[in-house]
Amino acid sequence: MHAYRSHTCADLTAADTGTTVRLSGWVHRVRDHGGVLFIDLRDHYGVTQILCDGDSAAFDELEKVRSEWCIRIDGTVKARDPDLVNPKLPTGEIEVYVRDLEVLGAASELPLMVFGDQEYPEETRLRYRFLDLRREAMQSNMTLRSDVVASMRRRMWDQGFREYQTPVITASSPEGARDFLVPSRLHPGRFYALPQAPQQFKQLIMVSGFDRYFQIAPCFRDEDPRADRSPTDFYQLDMEMSFVTQQDVFDTIQPVLRGVFEEFADGATVDADWPQISYRDAALWYGTDKPDLRNPIRMQRVSEHFAGGGFAIFAKLLEQDGTEIRAIPAPGGGSRKFCDRMNKFAQGEGLPGMGYIFWREGADGMEAAGPLAKNIGPERTEAIRQQLGLGVGDAAFFLGGKPSDFETVAGKARVVIGDELGLTETDRFAFAWIVDFPIYERDAETGKVDFEHNPFSMPQGGMEALQGDPLDVLGYQYDLACNGYEILSGAIRNHIPEIMFRAFEIAGYDEAEVRRRFGGLVNAFQYGAPPHGGCAAGIDRIVMLLADTVNIREVIMFPMNQRAEDLMMSAPSEPTSDQLMELGLRVIPQE
Repeated sequence: MHAYRSHTCADLTAADTGTTVRLSGWVHRVRDHGGVLFIDLRDHYGVTQILCDGDSAAFDELEKVRSEWCIRIDGTVKARDPDLVNPKLPTGEIEVYVRDLEVLGAASELPLMVFGDQEYPEETRLRYRFLDLRREAMQSNMTLRSDVVASMRRRMWDQGFREYQTPVITASSPEGARDFLVPSRLHPGRFYALPQAPQQFKQLIMVSGFDRYFQIAPCFRDEDPRADRSPTDFYQLDMEMSFVTQQDVFDTIQPVLRGVFEEFADGATVDADWPQISYRDAALWYGTDKPDLRNPIRMQRVSEHFAGGGFAIFAKLLEQDGTEIRAIPAPGGGSRKFCDRMNKFAQGEGLPGMGYIFWREGADGMEAAGPLAKNIGPERTEAIRQQLGLGVGDAAFFLGGKPSDFETVAGKARVVIGDELGLTETDRFAFAWIVDFPIYERDAETGKVDFEHNPFSMPQGGMEALQGDPLDVLGYQYDLACNGYEILSGAIRNHIPEIMFRAFEIAGYDEAEVRRRFGGLVNAFQYGAPPHGGCAAGIDRIVMLLADTVNIREVIMFPMNQRAEDLMMSAPSEPTSDQLMELGLRVIPQE
């Protein structure tokens, strides 16, 4: 017999009754029934109930074991009485009578329990992650993550891609976040960087003549943590293709991701239709470039109904350049109590409030209520109702000013309204391609034009587009949103040096600066670069959605905490004096 096990803790069935088996695993739960011990023995695969009484030579030793001790047992498989069968377990028809026991690893007093669903502080869970990972939900999440990655790989190979590895120690990359720098021992005073993404390398792979590349790539960015973002490193499904248009990229990656979601959706529906929405329309309709389309609410401009009207605040706002009034329809929200609650929500977000109108049954039929309705009068109110397609029992909320000042709050309000009124579907994955991103933006304080999004995207219209107003230039850049999260970003690349130099010149970077910062890429583009494009899908975020959790640390095996610390491994740590001397570095004490 094998030294540790003849079966896993998920293998045994009634067909094994009477056989001698060897199992190894962790003590999940101990129940003492007055001289008879029942123990749930757990391994990665499942749970088997074992039992022992005073007639067994192992009884005295088994009495000593406690939760999370790692043990090996030998015993005989017994069929459970019909009324004691546990249909929830694959092994629920049997139990194993223990005849021999070996303690493989005793456990100290536990800082957190593996059995049960108790809540523990995140700091405790991360400090003792090896225990936290033994819990059923975490085992399930990590298995899901592994299976998702394997599925992605299979699907990419089926699409004609090959996987190539790119360097993990490289030069600084312009990906919009802070680099993790690595000091060079052989070149004192100079630094490598951990790649924020394989962006430049995958483009160089295309220039090298490889047609379809993908990689499950680690990426490193020194970012502030969020619930849906790791502060140090993350993994992405990275891909690039030559001789393609934007639509070719969509047509290639969409069946891969749709297939993954359909495979692991666990009962939720996966939308087959993935609409393409312009960046500007997404901002107008949803207040965000990562909209949740499970929520049917779509915001609209209603400025014309308030211009020169009786509501002085909005009327005066509209006299200023670049201002507008937007409405958030709220079907079913037509009560003063709900409207007051949403007004308070806006105040909590730092705005003075939100105007509202709601429609109810009156003495002479439907009537509009609320301060705005009284100020602008029945004709304008009725025009708003008809534009928004609302009726009795419905409401609308209004925000005004420059869109950049209120758009984010409007987007949050839309989400809250959809959730509170039960409009947002829950068992569904809804996708949207966000396209036509502007390449440039103007700084409101300095007036300087700079890149708003990826500077390496090909401008729509090529060189000709760069001769006019920079703020009108759109890029072949795109994101994929799912249920309110960005899960993919990509672009058709700017592979023509002259167009690249001009694009950077508009943002204030001369040709010499471009060559200095991105010399490898610029140099390669001078030797017959093909048109190419691609994208990267965030694996951690995709698994987070499939696992139905809102915290990305629930699907990362060994994540950092909110302060970018690894409490289990005590990272970051202080270097030794010898290490600093070898690297020619000195640490300046912080005030």
